[in-house]
Amino acid sequence: MVSIGSWPRHELLRVAPAVWSRMLASRPDLAVVPFLAEWADNGWPVIVIRRVCDDRADFVPIGIPLPPSAGKKRIGLMIPPDAVLERSRPPSLSNVRNAASVSWERAIDGLVSLGARHAVMPTVIGSLLWQYQTGLRYLSPQSDLDLLWYAQPDLDIRSLLAGIEAIERIEAIRIDGEVIFTDGDAVNWRELHVALDQNEATELLVKSMDGVRSAKISQLPNLWSAA
Repeated sequence: MVSIGSWPRHELLRVAPAVWSRMLASRPDLAVVPFLAEWADNGWPVIVIRRVCDDRADFVPIGIPLPPSAGKKRIGLMIPPDAVLERSRPPSLSNVRNAASVSWERAIDGLVSLGARHAVMPTVIGSLLWQYQTGLRYLSPQSDLDLLWYAQPDLDIRSLLAGIEAIERIEAIRIDGEVIFTDGDAVNWRELHVALDQNEATELLVKSMDGVRSAKISQLPNLWSAA
């Protein structure tokens, strides 16, 4: 088993199959949910999600989004830390490109090059992540490309966000996702792009492991250390 440590949002966890089976046995409401019974046996990961007020503090909140063939239902569960066999960040966009739609190839190439120029390689969540991890069909013509950008203090964030916006516009692809700062706070990249051209009273939704809050740009000195 791995050490407990902290549990950042979007971290991928592989769960011990024996613990997974015991957990599902205690949840008869999930018995008929497709793919769940064999999820851990297949080595498929779960993803850490935001903690809510009634979650057990000593357990890890995790989620599993099912594919469209299973109704796109999102399953939320709690697991004990000692059930975790492996922890990892989501895979980089460059590593999952073979699982993506052919129509996304130019956009992916552009985003990977953009990340390389700014020393911040985007990682993948959303439908592309789950199609890559499971081999099940998650992507559809309506799917977004969901990315995380882990910002460092020396990042030229204005240039990065302008680059994402340009690729989205030119390639006619919907790019979703967040910029995640070193303190774990995260903001939607598009909202951040707009806010940086407005005044200090502009408010953004800031997400963390413990919740969502609204904050003005001027109230976020740690967040804007990269701006």
